[in-house]
Amino acid sequence: MTRTSRVFPVLTWLFICLVACLALLLADAAQAASAPSGKWLAEDIDGGGVIDRLQTTLEIRDDGIVTGMGGCNRYAGSAKFDATTIKFLPMASTRMACSAAVMKQESKFHITLDKIRAWRIDEAQRKLILLDGQGFEMMRLSRMD
Repeated sequence: MTRTSRVFPVLTWLFICLVACLALLLADAAQAASAPSGKWLAEDIDGGGVIDRLQTTLEIRDDGIVTGMGGCNRYAGSAKFDATTIKFLPMASTRMACSAAVMKQESKFHITLDKIRAWRIDEAQRKLILLDGQGFEMMRLSRMD
């Protein structure tokens, strides 16, 4: 058996392993872009911006569990989503009181979530854009993780 005939099967096996690893990485990247999963920070709610340094967050898990901070109160619930559509189901929330401006933003956040019907991700800017049933942007969030 020549040296070449012993090396060729090893190189072939290494090449197959490399291709398989690349395929798995590409599949993970495609799955990440096909779900709104992750932890997000609100940048704009219904065209009105947000209060600086107020953390209004939205965390969506792959299984549809939703948690976050409205700005004053923590909330939890669920959402049903597919590759382009999303529907937030009713949320449970703590009932702490904060300043009027904070409570107004939190209320606006939850009212806007009820209107959301679609989503898309801007990978270049790391943004989750939530849209109403007519395709109008209702909320823009930046990736936190």
